[in-house]
Amino acid sequence: MEIRRATTVGELTGAEYLFDRPVRPEWAQRFLEAGGHHLFLAYETPESGGPPEPVGFVSGVETVHPDKGTEMFLYELAVAEPYRRRGAGRALTRTLAALARERGCYGMWVGVDTGNDVALATYRSAGGEDDGTCTVVVWDFAPEAPPRA
Repeated sequence: MEIRRATTVGELTGAEYLFDRPVRPEWAQRFLEAGGHHLFLAYETPESGGPPEPVGFVSGVETVHPDKGTEMFLYELAVAEPYRRRGAGRALTRTLAALARERGCYGMWVGVDTGNDVALATYRSAGGEDDGTCTVVVWDFAPEAPPRA
């Protein structure tokens, strides 16, 4: 497996099947241009040969606060079904964590849906700890909200 930082809209649209909804090129471009936004893609070479194909991604956003400094928010992690439970999620998470350390973040965090034991196991295997204290409160401003995972 090879992990590379996404730098082009084409890379993101080429991995569209990994996302919850179709990648919109204008949003992808905005994401790539925004400071503190990061997305890494995991690639595998198909057994049949050919060029490496994207099999997973992790995205993160740096958040800065006047009294705390900078932390990394792990926004989303996705791995294609045939590549799950092979270490791709752990490797992607560790890659984002390494970038967070490199960029001087004091920590990294992610919200996990209640009962998502697979996600919790992935994050724990990458060195994260469940502090057991989080409740997520949301505001939905979109006319068509994206589906909840």
